[in-house]
Amino acid sequence: MSTENPLEVPVTEVPIQSETPIQAESPALEDTVEQTAEPEPLNLADKTLSQLSDIFSDFMSSEDRLTNPKTAEAIKAAFYRALNKIKEASSESEDFLTMIEESFKSRFNDYKRERAEYNARQAKEREANLEKKLAIIEELKSLVEKQEDVSSSFTAFRELQNRWRETGPVPVERFRDVNETYQHSVEMFYDMVKINRDLRDLDFKKNLVAKQELCEQAEALAGNENPVDAFHELQKLHDQWKELGPVAKEFRDEIWNRFKAATAIVNKNYQAHFEGLKGQYAANLEQKTALCEKAEEIASRELTSTSEWNAATEEITAIQTQWRTVGFASKKNNQKIYDRFRAACDAFFLKKRDFFHKAKETESENVSKKMAIIEKAEALKNSTEWKKATDQFISLQKQWKEIGSVPRKKSEQLWTRFRAACDEFFAERDKQTKPQDDYYSNLKAKQALIDEIKAYETKGAEEDAAALADFSARWNAIGFVPFKEKDRIASEYKEAVNAKFPDVSRGRSSKFQRTPAASRAPRSEKDILIARYNSLQQDIDTYENNIGFFTASKNAEPLIAQMRARIESAKEELRKIEEQIRKVEDSQQ
Repeated sequence: MSTENPLEVPVTEVPIQSETPIQAESPALEDTVEQTAEPEPLNLADKTLSQLSDIFSDFMSSEDRLTNPKTAEAIKAAFYRALNKIKEASSESEDFLTMIEESFKSRFNDYKRERAEYNARQAKEREANLEKKLAIIEELKSLVEKQEDVSSSFTAFRELQNRWRETGPVPVERFRDVNETYQHSVEMFYDMVKINRDLRDLDFKKNLVAKQELCEQAEALAGNENPVDAFHELQKLHDQWKELGPVAKEFRDEIWNRFKAATAIVNKNYQAHFEGLKGQYAANLEQKTALCEKAEEIASRELTSTSEWNAATEEITAIQTQWRTVGFASKKNNQKIYDRFRAACDAFFLKKRDFFHKAKETESENVSKKMAIIEKAEALKNSTEWKKATDQFISLQKQWKEIGSVPRKKSEQLWTRFRAACDEFFAERDKQTKPQDDYYSNLKAKQALIDEIKAYETKGAEEDAAALADFSARWNAIGFVPFKEKDRIASEYKEAVNAKFPDVSRGRSSKFQRTPAASRAPRSEKDILIARYNSLQQDIDTYENNIGFFTASKNAEPLIAQMRARIESAKEELRKIEEQIRKVEDSQQ
C-alpha cells in the first residue's frame, strides 16, 4: 500500500563506552530514538463534506484517537478545503454551510478538549511515575549502603527491579538522568554488594538466554515482507532489551553485536522501502499528470450535441475511475496534482450544466413549435381534398423533422398525438383511393424496380449513366404508395441506387467538391472517391433525420438502433475514403 509518511531513518543502538562491564553492555540513551508507528494516511482529497464528517465520526470512535492527533488535523484540513470550494462555487445556501461548519467545529472542539484532558492525565501519571522511580532509586542506594546478608539483599534487589519495570514512563525531560541514576545504582549493587557469585552467574545466564531470544526475534524480522511492520516490532524488542539486566562480561560484546547486526538489517530494509516509494510516487505523479491532460483536453472541446456531451461524460467518468486506482504522489505534489485534476473536471461539468440549461430552454421552445404543428395536423385530418391535404401533411412532417429535440417526458406524447392525426388522414385517404391510384399496386411496382436495380450488372460509365437515368424516370413515373410504407420503400430505393451506382452525384454539399468540367470528363479515381464520399454523407444526413423523426418508445427503439449503427458504419467508411483521397492527391503532386 502506498504511504506518504516522510522517510524516517532510525538510529541504531550502540553501547556506551564505560569502564564498568554492566554499563558497556547497555545501549546508550543518547543514541536511542523512540519510534512510534505513523498511521496510514487517509485518502481525503476527493471526499465530500458528508463523507469527511462520517470519517471524523469513525475516527472519534476509534481507540487510538487520543494518540493520533495528526489524523484529526488532516480530516479538519480536508473538511475546510471542501467547505471553501463549495462556498466559492456558491452551490449551497450560506445558512446550510454555516450549520455544517458549526456542527463539525463543535465535534472537533470536543475532541480537542478530550485530547487536552488525556494529555493532562498522561502528564500527571508521568509525574507520579517519576516520584515512584525516585523512591525506588533511594531504596536501591540504601540497599547498597547496608550491605546486609547476601540472600536477603538479592531478594530485595529483585523486588526493586520488578517495581521499576512495572512503573510507567516519566516526563521526557527527566527520563535520561533518572534512568542513568538507576543504572548506576544497579551497577553499584553488583560491584559493591558481596553477592554470592553463583547467584550472580545464574542471573547473568538468565539474562543471556533472554537476550539470545531477542536476537533471534530481531533476525526473524529481517526477513519480514513488510519492512514497516518489522521496524515497529523492532522498537518493541529494543524496549525489552533495555529492561533486561547484564550478562557475563565475556558475552557482552558478542550478544550486543549480534542484536545490533539484526537491527541494522531491519533499519536498512525500512529505509529502502521508503526510497522505493519515492520512485513509485514519481510514477504515480506521471500517470496523474497524463490523466489531467486528458481531462483538460476533454474540458476544452466545443461540444454541440447531447450525444457528444454524453460520450465526453463517459470519458471523464472513466478517467476519474482510473484516477482512483493510481496511488499517492509525494506530499509536495499530491495536493497540487489533485487540484489540477479537480479543476479540469469542474470546468467540464460546469460547461455541461450550461449546455443542458440552454438545451432545456430550446426544448421548451420546440414543444411549442411541435404543438403548433399538431394543431394544424388535427385541423387538417378530416379534409377530403386528398392531394392538397397530402402535400400539406408531407410539409408538416418535414417541419416536424427539422425541429430539434423536446423533453423526454413529452416526446412520445407529442409524437403519438401527431402520428395519430397523420394516420387518421392517410387511412381515410387510402380507403377512398380510386382504381387508377392503387397505392398497393404502386408499392409492388416500386419493389420490383428495386429488385431490378439490385440485379443490374454494371458496364461502362456511359451505359451505367443511361441505365440510372432510365431507373430514375421509371421510379418517378410510379404513383404514390401507402403512407406507412413510403419511408421504407424510399430508403430501399436509395440504398439500391447508391450500392449499384456509387459514383452518382446527390447534388449535396461536401467537404470534397467537383468542378463542372470534371463531371463531364472521364471519371478519375479521385472523382469516384469524391462521389462515394458525397453519397455516404447524404446517407448520414438521411439517417440522422430519421432518428429525429422517431422517439424512444418501445416500438421505435429497434429502428433507432439500426439507424445509429448505419451512421457509425458510414462515418467509418467516410474516414477511410478521406485517407484514400489524400493519398491520390499526394501522388498527383
